Amino acid sequence: MDWEAFRLSLVLAAWTVGLLLPLGLVLARWIAFHRFRGRGVLEALIMAPLVLPPTVLGFYLLSAMGANASLGKAWGAMFGHPLAFSFEGLVAASVLINLPFAVQPMQRAFEALPPDVREAAWVSGLSPWRTFWRIEAPLAWPGVLSAFALTFTHTLGEFGVVLMVGGSIPGETRTIALAIYDRVQAFDTHGAGLMSALLLAFSIGAIAIATAATGRVGRRHG
Repeated sequence: MDWEAFRLSLVLAAWTVGLLLPLGLVLARWIAFHRFRGRGVLEALIMAPLVLPPTVLGFYLLSAMGANASLGKAWGAMFGHPLAFSFEGLVAASVLINLPFAVQPMQRAFEALPPDVREAAWVSGLSPWRTFWRIEAPLAWPGVLSAFALTFTHTLGEFGVVLMVGGSIPGETRTIALAIYDRVQAFDTHGAGLMSALLLAFSIGAIAIATAATGRVGRRHG
């Protein structure tokens, strides 16, 4: 059992959720409540990681993070090490590939809010900021929980983009998904089976907890 790879996967998932949920919340709310030219194009771009082959997306990310690319050069000049094949590069790639898993559930939750509820809050004198915290956020909370569960569990199991961008450096970029692949390549089916079972149990548990919490919140506001 490669506990170091599992720990790294948990840290990567935590960073991804911590960075992506606030960004996704702002983006999801803006898309849900505004009609603008190019809205469909923006939604398509957000959903693109779901349909693009991981190797294709990983190739473009690797090209952008490379030492000869503008982003890679700027990162190297500021921090003294390349962005590609680093944990920071993994975090950046993970945020991008998990964008649809974070944005879509929250967008649907905001779109489901009755317009008259927000209008009643404004008529009552609540500012847009207070309306968000006192009205919108509690009602859209199930979508936030779903986004958290989907983003966290998808990060744990992501393979293709992680391999392309980070390689498989022990203690730095080798996640549990890569460790499982390495064990299979070494014909260690027992070790691969143990790690697969752990990943499966952890993922199902995270989704079950989020689903249960979502149900309780939904009944409370029903």
